[in-house]
Amino acid sequence: MTESDARLAARLAERAGELLLDLQRTSDLTGKELGKAGDRESNEWLLRELSLARPGDAVLSEESADSPARLAADRVWIIDPLDGTREYGMPGRPDWAVHVALWQRGDGTGGSITDAAVAQPALDAVYASDTMHSRDMLATSFANTPLQFLVSDSRPPAWATAVAVELDGELVPMGSAGAKAMTVLRGDADAYLHDGGQWEWDSAAPVGVVQAAGLHASRIDGSPLRYNLAHPYLPDLVICRNDLAEAIVVAIARAVRPG
Repeated sequence: MTESDARLAARLAERAGELLLDLQRTSDLTGKELGKAGDRESNEWLLRELSLARPGDAVLSEESADSPARLAADRVWIIDPLDGTREYGMPGRPDWAVHVALWQRGDGTGGSITDAAVAQPALDAVYASDTMHSRDMLATSFANTPLQFLVSDSRPPAWATAVAVELDGELVPMGSAGAKAMTVLRGDADAYLHDGGQWEWDSAAPVGVVQAAGLHASRIDGSPLRYNLAHPYLPDLVICRNDLAEAIVVAIARAVRPG
């Protein structure tokens, strides 16, 4: 039987994660050089496997030159072979991930992420869109007090503190977009807030997984996230519990445009 796109995404993310763990254990490299090697080796392996499994599909990868041919394709894999390169090169950091997502054109809708997987190898975890049924099935409670808002540990949004104050929450720094999104998915945090620069490969797979689980994912103004664009830049993002989405978007608007 042909492997489904979601199962392929999960298998590739998991195996690339295993490759990265092996490299960490066996390489003499450290820090940035280890991160560069991980990016390169994971990317080469994923591209090879995708060419074998889905030879007619286009690929957009952080670690490869972009091709305008993908803009005419009906199926585009959007991959981040190592999300959280800096954290991967730091001993003991679990907040890095592998992203594999499939964008499909659809019927005049502008296309969407239809299948996705995020692997967190250091946690021995793989999250895939075809196994996400309900956010309630993944978390034991929503009782984080105060609310936990995940932000980048290297470039948190300028408005994040104001949002946290307004909503009686606290900011929690973490690396890797995928790691932050999956933390919200597990119910260990309430929202992931980002501004100041991301690319499609940073969020495509995490968004595909969390949306399959019924969570909210949008731009910070509440507008939809769009993928496979000519310039694959997506500067901002909100992933959160649905019951918090409106309050967070309103609080961000107040913080961005005070008065």
